[in-house]
Amino acid sequence: MKFFKKLILAFSLFVILSILIIFGLEAYILKETSNLIYSEISEIPSAKTGIILGASVHSDGKLSPILEDRVETAYQLYKQNKIENFLISGDHRTDDYDEVNSIKNHLERKGVPPEDIILDHSGFDTYDSMFRAKAVFEIEDAIVITQKFHLPRSLYIAKNLDAEYKGLEAAPVAYTSSETIKRREQLANFKAIWELIINQQPTTLEKQPD
Repeated sequence: MKFFKKLILAFSLFVILSILIIFGLEAYILKETSNLIYSEISEIPSAKTGIILGASVHSDGKLSPILEDRVETAYQLYKQNKIENFLISGDHRTDDYDEVNSIKNHLERKGVPPEDIILDHSGFDTYDSMFRAKAVFEIEDAIVITQKFHLPRSLYIAKNLDAEYKGLEAAPVAYTSSETIKRREQLANFKAIWELIINQQPTTLEKQPD
């Protein structure tokens, strides 16, 4: 009986410690990036490039709600002369799944000329996107556009890769899976810290042809 009590106590302490670490890491990353995050277009300083981080697209190329919000927010930055061009960084791992050109087509339908759009077909995750933006595309002055829950991790990675980017929150929408997304983001913080500690290289450092 004593053994089981000790086992339950040990498990309870492990759970409590894990929760403290998860929320502590989240608070630390937010503290490190809070001065780089803006919620209003009118308040954010201008930059050369707007970096749109990819998210899921449908089989017909239609943007998911989360991705559409990122693209629309980035377009408003461009329309209000807060950025001069775009770096679209997303997953184009196969011919039948293409976040990058789906975003490009959306922007071009709005009248953005092709010469103002840079494509990164190998932004397979947030770390790869931030690493390649600086190392491959040599982007020095940028605004990262993504959701509020995603910005702290994105900018923390960029900051620790010597890329002092700013971030703009995409227009907020009550996504049906918002709690799931938040939990996943909390766990992704650990991945980001580990990648930075070991100086993880992105999947590829090559530029793919457009």
